[in-house]
Amino acid sequence: MESWWFGNGRPRYGSRMSILPGATKKSFAGRDLRHRTLDRYSFKLCDFRGVDLRGASLRGVSFAGCDLRDADLRDTDLSYARFSYVVTHDPEYGRTDVTGARWHGADLRGVTAKRVIGWPHGLSDPGVTSG
Repeated sequence: MESWWFGNGRPRYGSRMSILPGATKKSFAGRDLRHRTLDRYSFKLCDFRGVDLRGASLRGVSFAGCDLRDADLRDTDLSYARFSYVVTHDPEYGRTDVTGARWHGADLRGVTAKRVIGWPHGLSDPGVTSG
């Protein structure tokens, strides 16, 4: 996967990723997305396994049915982000998975988590709601 708009901050005409702001069924696995601003982006059924999002601004982002296992979310601004699921034919498919994600220093004010796999129940931010 060659440099998308995430790579250098400018869109590349003819690049494989032209869906803005967000993506459906795209893989960002293992990518370095530190300090990116992705506020209010919507991601559906995307692969974020092992992605480095340290220090990123993800305010109001929607992760629906995304795989965030082992993602590095330290010091990210996730205020008012939504972690949810996508209704599919298989009740286990389409759920967001955050197993092993690192959260230290993340701003979780107003975060909503619905039917999320691996959600750390001990997250200390009082603004997190789950269902």
